[in-house]
Amino acid sequence: MNRKDLDWNLYHSFLAVMREGSLSAAARALGLTQPSIGRHIDSLESALDATLFTRAPDGLRPTSMALALLPCAEAMASAAQHAARVASANEQETRGSVRLTASQLIGGEVLPSILAAFCQQHPHISIELVLSNQNDDLLKREADIAVRMQRPTQQALVAKRLGSIEIGAFAHQRYAQQHGLPSNLLELREHLLIGPDQDNTSNKLLEQRGLSLNPEDFALRTDSDLAQLAALRAGLGIGGCQLGLARRDPALLAVLPEQLNFSLEMWLVTQTGLRNNRRVITLFDFLATELTRYAASCKRD
Repeated sequence: MNRKDLDWNLYHSFLAVMREGSLSAAARALGLTQPSIGRHIDSLESALDATLFTRAPDGLRPTSMALALLPCAEAMASAAQHAARVASANEQETRGSVRLTASQLIGGEVLPSILAAFCQQHPHISIELVLSNQNDDLLKREADIAVRMQRPTQQALVAKRLGSIEIGAFAHQRYAQQHGLPSNLLELREHLLIGPDQDNTSNKLLEQRGLSLNPEDFALRTDSDLAQLAALRAGLGIGGCQLGLARRDPALLAVLPEQLNFSLEMWLVTQTGLRNNRRVITLFDFLATELTRYAASCKRD
């Protein structure tokens, strides 16, 4: 097989193995059989004259060639998904699919009820929801609409400011009953804290308040916003939470609200070239209304 004539299905299977870590898991993800995935990998290795995986006790281990090939396969997958969206419906029809990306917290906690209402009103529009704290590149059509927590800088984008999301420190009442709550920033060090692992954004904000924390000061470190929120709700310790989410749970108690308060802007963004796409704009306008309402719920009294 000529390298330039390689079947996309081979790269599709390769990408699934890279993401899932084994032939069997890749087969389940793609709805194929394990032997089929194995044949695809063998064919791709033969065509490229390269070894892509070595076997290890915990599954398949990608070689340096596989790691170098991964961005290419991901770009091909993104192009294939975009082609499917383009083919799914005419721009002037309110039917077809729209790819929406948002942060883990917004996508996991705020959007589900909003999207449920949208799908009730627009049953012919399907939504592909991608949760990531990384900003997908809308100009490369990695998504049609993005909810972002910072103002976009690219000129070829349509951006609408939805408001500011206020964030504070909270603890579950179970934690407060067992450990009490700090009365000042210095006492905060004596408590069980929930915070980030590699992402230093919140720690830098704390430093601006005069509090410098080291990794060992945290009882739980994770860069997953959803995991931090789950730990907070479980009573593990004190952590950050959007005011709109905290107000949904009366058991969450504010901690040093006058000192531990931050805000992030929330923006809704799409590509300029999609302004005439009815299904995209239908979802965009719906999200703008509902997320503006959510941002208002995050304001301090």
